[in-house]
Amino acid sequence: MRHRKKFNHLGRKTAHRKAMLSNMASSLILHKRIQTTVAKAKALRMYVEPLITKSKDDSTHSRRMVFSYLKDKFAVTELFREVAVKVGTRPGGYTRILKTGNRLGDNADMCYIELVDFNENMLAAKEDKSKTSRRSRRGKKVAETSKVVETKKGKVEEVKDIVEETKSEELDANETEEKE
Repeated sequence: MRHRKKFNHLGRKTAHRKAMLSNMASSLILHKRIQTTVAKAKALRMYVEPLITKSKDDSTHSRRMVFSYLKDKFAVTELFREVAVKVGTRPGGYTRILKTGNRLGDNADMCYIELVDFNENMLAAKEDKSKTSRRSRRGKKVAETSKVVETKKGKVEEVKDIVEETKSEELDANETEEKE
């Protein structure tokens, strides 16, 4: 019986599966985005996210542990130098799966798996969205501005300040209520 065994073997022997996931993880780290099937992407997500978490602590032990999984020194260097710096403040969820449809040959579900903080198109759309004003629950316009702040440990964090544009309207409304 297979109770509580949810690991997807992907129809491969252990050695083949480990080698395939190692190669896919190295490609994902180097290229930041790869195209694969949905089943392989879900297995890859379970494989690569703990490695990215380990890369936040840049020590010799962490590098050796990650190298034992990836077996590619260029991918390990890229992971610890660039990827770990960008995802340093993120508590998890480093990858995103974007489904693209079915493959023509065998009708397999295809998708892109990418590192979240490296998609320039979505980051640009997020910045454009944050620049526009939004309405609060009370119907007043509120603008969000963001500042980049460097913490004591040297990490860069983005802090959002919410500024109300219609303070004068609120003051006028309060004065009219008091007069009545």
